[in-house]
Amino acid sequence: MVDILLAIVDFIPVGLFLAASIILQRDLYNKMSKGAFALFASGTILVFCVGALKATHKLFYYAFNLNFYSLAALFFPMQTLGFVLAGAGLIAMISHKQGNTAMCVVPLLPLLISFKELPDDSGKLTMVFVVLMCLGVLIMYSILSYFAFKRKNYIPFVLLIVAFICTLGMGYLSTKEDLSDWYKEIINSAGQCCFLISTIMLHKKGLGEIDSLKPMNK
Repeated sequence: MVDILLAIVDFIPVGLFLAASIILQRDLYNKMSKGAFALFASGTILVFCVGALKATHKLFYYAFNLNFYSLAALFFPMQTLGFVLAGAGLIAMISHKQGNTAMCVVPLLPLLISFKELPDDSGKLTMVFVVLMCLGVLIMYSILSYFAFKRKNYIPFVLLIVAFICTLGMGYLSTKEDLSDWYKEIINSAGQCCFLISTIMLHKKGLGEIDSLKPMNK
């Protein structure tokens, strides 16, 4: 019963990330080209989907003793791709003149989905995914922190730093198999809560306004 409750709690950070992503997508849509928005939106949606699938995998495993190996094997590759795409979208927004250029990113997804199971000796490959995922999160949080700092909105700036520290902490704790999963869930939920609060505060400070980023895009 405790394990089932833990699996249900795993949906909390997933929901927090989804809410923050929706706010950012709506606020940044009028400031992104089609290509940049495609990268950012597909990346955040992918992170949400893989998080939801992982939580569902835990729930099915603890409640019904069903273990879907493909979901477990695809977690790091798909989550890594999601954060990298989201970070790339934000980089494109601030580093290139935004127009109505198009960019297709969907064909990238089947390349990862086709891998049903990673090999048993995939420790080094997993580490590559972890590093790329942390890099993607760092880029995304850094650019959002830059937005907050430039607008002299310092509380979201601090919250995003805390959120990134929680992400690093979650990655470190995930390597400790003898540590209670409750600690991991608390750290993960705290990080996503900080992420959501920071996006709400940026939204209230006018991030969604059409000219809110003009001084930063020059």
